[in-house]
Amino acid sequence: MEQDRIGAEEFPTWRATLPDRPLTGLTVLVVEDSRVASEAVRLLCLRSGARIRRADSIRSALRHLQTYRPGAVIVDLGLPDGDGADMIATIAKALPRVPVILGISGDPANRDAALRAGADGFLVKPIESLAVFQQAILAALPPEARPQGLRVLPDDVIPADPGALREDLAHVVDVLSQADDTEAIEYIARFLAGVARSAHDRMLEDAATALARDHADGRALAMDLARISGLVQDRLAAVRIS
Repeated sequence: MEQDRIGAEEFPTWRATLPDRPLTGLTVLVVEDSRVASEAVRLLCLRSGARIRRADSIRSALRHLQTYRPGAVIVDLGLPDGDGADMIATIAKALPRVPVILGISGDPANRDAALRAGADGFLVKPIESLAVFQQAILAALPPEARPQGLRVLPDDVIPADPGALREDLAHVVDVLSQADDTEAIEYIARFLAGVARSAHDRMLEDAATALARDHADGRALAMDLARISGLVQDRLAAVRIS
């Protein structure tokens, strides 16, 4: 995925100016296939004054970068069409370079892969804290672009959006209906674990983790898939009722 140049124009210069909306004027591209995770980032951007564009795959993100000039790109490490670390490496090497590149994942162990690929920082999903989100972006900016003086850190927390959660669960059902090959199993285990973390659903996260573990060990997956299917259907029904 080599690409020496994302586009012909330079990325815009930008600096934080408003204490209560420190990202005002900044455009953030979030590369994330989970609706619940990208909706959380959208709300965090809204509270921070930033604009957001969303891509749900590497291919879509690269198309965005050919046209738009974001000040920050946030890349999920597990994407449906490739490794997010490869996407980060492509953006980091391209000229002109995006000013801020952050990796995100529900697995903290992916931090090293993101930083080795060239990310300026890393966020662990679920991304709920407004203060943590703002600080991750501001800390990656050059000193001249950061806000001057002391700043009160907000204590806002963004919960999982029920509508976005429903979309993610419906996506899991669709993938499960055709999860016959290795890539589909790996993807659904990773995707579902991230969704479960965003929803603080430990039972569903454990089921996704068991699926990934048993798949890696070459064990039969019928019981894992049946359990996950039942859990997902139960959550979908609960979300519809509420």
